[in-house]
Amino acid sequence: MPRVLHGLLLGLAVALAVPAQAMQCSAQSGPRTAALVELYTSEGCDSCPPADRWLSALGSRGYGTAQVVPIALHVDYWDYIGWKDPFAKAAFSARQRKLAQAQRARIVYTPQVLLQGEDFRAWGGAEFDRAVARINATPALARIALRVDAGAKAAFRVEVEAGLATAVSAADAQLYLASYENKLVSAVSSGENRGRTLQHDFVVFEWIGPLAFDPRGRLAERRVLPLLPKAVARNSGVVAFVQSRSTARVLQALMLPLC
Repeated sequence: MPRVLHGLLLGLAVALAVPAQAMQCSAQSGPRTAALVELYTSEGCDSCPPADRWLSALGSRGYGTAQVVPIALHVDYWDYIGWKDPFAKAAFSARQRKLAQAQRARIVYTPQVLLQGEDFRAWGGAEFDRAVARINATPALARIALRVDAGAKAAFRVEVEAGLATAVSAADAQLYLASYENKLVSAVSSGENRGRTLQHDFVVFEWIGPLAFDPRGRLAERRVLPLLPKAVARNSGVVAFVQSRSTARVLQALMLPLC
């Protein structure tokens, strides 16, 4: 292990040795790369529910968080056709457009799956399994550690530390931090999905980043992430991932469900 990463994680391991009554959850990324799966979706899109169900079912297909880190980003550009998605954010639409521009794509669409920052249209078939296996076989170029205070009712208090492999330029790396919730349900009364009850998992509702690394390839941040109104803490969690600024390649991702 590169010395910078060893020292970072050793220090964090000491910091994470807290009493159980503090209600803190923690996780560290492993030596191999986890695959970040970004689903761009909308409740105003009648072709999106199958993709939502697919994302929700990744765990039942045997994928753990060491293999796949799934997130659902609800976009707002379908809100005009009759149904305003309650989970949609303009920032997610902007991220989708920015990544499309980086890949010289002419359009954005839903449902769209990005795998490690790249458009991946074969998400519904066996090619997804093969692609994830290739990613998981790759040594990680970044290490991430997360700690969350799960005792607060209105917000998460999150600590994240990350380090880069020596081969990675600190100026080219950036970290994103997000909180999500599972088991969300919407009764849609208008638009393309009128009359349907939609269920969602891994729905991102707070997004922070990009956060920069210092010249030594290290990052340490403490942030407060508000919970959704009426959020159920046990259905929630936090995700962090490191991404290349120049190529959009994801170097490592980590998911921490609340304990």
